[in-house]
Amino acid sequence: MGKLVIVESPAKAKTIAKYLGADFDVMASMGHVRDLPEKKLGVDTEHDFEPTYVPMPKKEELIRELRKAAAKSDFVYLATDPDREGEAISWHLAYLLGLPEDQDNRVTFNEITKNAVRAGIAAPRRIDGDLVDAQQARRVLDRIVGYKLSPFLWKKIRRGLSAGRVQSVVTRLVVDREREIRAFVPVEYWTLGARLRRGASRIFEAKYFGRLGANGAAEKVDLHNEEETQVLKTALEAAAFTVSKVKKSEKRRQPPPPFTTSTLQQDASRRLSMPSKRTMAVAQSLYEGVELSGRGLTGLITYMRTDSVRLSDEAVQSGRAYIEAHFGADYRPREPRAFKSKSAAQDAHEAIRPTDVNLTPADLKADLTNDQYRVYKLIWERFVSCQMAAAVYDTISVEIGAPAGDAVHVFRASGQTLKFAGYTALYEEKGDDDEKAVSLPELAEGDTLKLVSLTPDQHFTEPPPRYNEASLIKTMEEKGIGRPSTYAPTISTILDRDYIEREGKTLRPTPLGETVTDLMIQRFPDIVNVKFTAEMENSLDRVESGEEPWKELISGFYEGFSEELSRAEKEMTERVQVPVEESDEVCELCGRKMVIKTGRFGKFLACPGYPECKNTKPIVDDTGGKCPICGGRIIKRFSKKKRAFFICENNRGKDEGCSFITWDTPLADVCPQCGKTLFRHSFHGERDIRCLAEGCGYKKDQKEKDA
Repeated sequence: MGKLVIVESPAKAKTIAKYLGADFDVMASMGHVRDLPEKKLGVDTEHDFEPTYVPMPKKEELIRELRKAAAKSDFVYLATDPDREGEAISWHLAYLLGLPEDQDNRVTFNEITKNAVRAGIAAPRRIDGDLVDAQQARRVLDRIVGYKLSPFLWKKIRRGLSAGRVQSVVTRLVVDREREIRAFVPVEYWTLGARLRRGASRIFEAKYFGRLGANGAAEKVDLHNEEETQVLKTALEAAAFTVSKVKKSEKRRQPPPPFTTSTLQQDASRRLSMPSKRTMAVAQSLYEGVELSGRGLTGLITYMRTDSVRLSDEAVQSGRAYIEAHFGADYRPREPRAFKSKSAAQDAHEAIRPTDVNLTPADLKADLTNDQYRVYKLIWERFVSCQMAAAVYDTISVEIGAPAGDAVHVFRASGQTLKFAGYTALYEEKGDDDEKAVSLPELAEGDTLKLVSLTPDQHFTEPPPRYNEASLIKTMEEKGIGRPSTYAPTISTILDRDYIEREGKTLRPTPLGETVTDLMIQRFPDIVNVKFTAEMENSLDRVESGEEPWKELISGFYEGFSEELSRAEKEMTERVQVPVEESDEVCELCGRKMVIKTGRFGKFLACPGYPECKNTKPIVDDTGGKCPICGGRIIKRFSKKKRAFFICENNRGKDEGCSFITWDTPLADVCPQCGKTLFRHSFHGERDIRCLAEGCGYKKDQKEKDA
């Protein structure tokens, strides 16, 4: 008889088994094994909200195997993930396997390395009841909201809809932003740029700021229209431009902290154009273990669901040693860097970092998939750079006076040059609004400048940008909506439900999303209230810390919620109509403009003249490419798993019409050999640009440029 260790996933099981040796059997629960029943509420709202748990569908055989293995073992360790969900999975496993409640059988590790796994096994503890209660509270809350509200939406809008405690408020964020954009009224303003030079030095540009006040300080003057800008331009064309102030300084730019779940998802979205759901799936694989040449299965990063920027002393020291060895002593600060987590952070785990800093991305590239390599490189570089010296810039700010009439007009210019690269030698943050710094020629107070030209430019104030995944996750984190483990699933859910959709890299609400949100605001204002949702998250944290009983939390919520639901069901007697989107496509049967509708298999075009005209057809997403077989348009379609593929418009399936279909992405470029459309091919790290025309064979390697 040996010892049994139970984890969630087979990949994690294989890695841990390697570190524990022959005395241990390691099995996977394949995630949760017990949950609320699928087809009924499963929560007794009349008797203290007691949940009813049942074995999950299709898990009966696995549970029997786990019971059999546990019966043969001397001891059972529960080694599920170190968070609320992991604690709950261990609690359910303990119940199903008949393990004593007071037994020290729960082990956790923040990274799957030999030392961490063995240390975890050597120090088991009891299952944390407060963590389990926090997970139960979240699960029961979400079940009550979803199970009670979804049928209401079915009756009042249409079948198949769902509502959720977090998903509904996130949908509202996207809806509110879209309406803010629509309501925005642009305001005209102008700028005046002066292209100047000192002697034979290079030309630089300064921007008009305002006028010199009576106290000798520059006062801001706004230019509202073309007329006043042209008057100013005319007055300044004959003015003498002189440098009146020069301020030089040194600016130190500190490195950003290591990744949390939120910042990893944001950076992967900005740098790699990777959706948060995919980012987390890749990070999970890196955490659980990857087969490395000469090493076998190896966990490459620490636990990837965290809101902490804390690092272990051992990790910091190894990072500093690496920096000195590979970049030099100047790049390693005198003292180790420590970062402070946000006040609301649970700080249960370290930041996301590599388990071994000496396993560089370049060393591992051959063993990783393309996605794994890109995400690992991002995590590794962020970790190493966070312990590097600050970047140092020489900055210069210049004020330029230009007397004209009874005023001295002021122009300003600024620039900076990199003096010491510091951490930017390895990693540089990329924000949504990053701008490149400019350098100025050497200037001194009193220098006379020659005016080369004055350029007036018209501008209009712009509305706030639509959310993208990065900015939406950032907002969720800032407002306290959800927790690290919920950001990606929430966005994925509201995309799948057709409440929001992607438009390029941005997110916009659908008519359905706006209709559902309006109904929720009218009838269930708390559910879509940001502050209410954030406070609920804080309440769940108090349950986790043992400060608040979880059933009291549920009871307090349910009383008001059930009253709102009962009132809405009584007062709403008619169904709510979802506005239809009109397309530019004209129905060839009756001449009406077709509308976009959603069915079981996604969106399609339908004639609004139904039932007189029943014409429908698929929405054509024209890629601009031409079929290499028949010359027809190449259109974009999606598989059942929502993976994009490309097909000739003349391909009617079932061996009818043109046979062209491919996973490769059509490009705007044409083949230099035959003139047909080129395609980008990407499969398991293989990347190239190729021609798919029969008999051509043109191919060009396309190495992906990492950000």
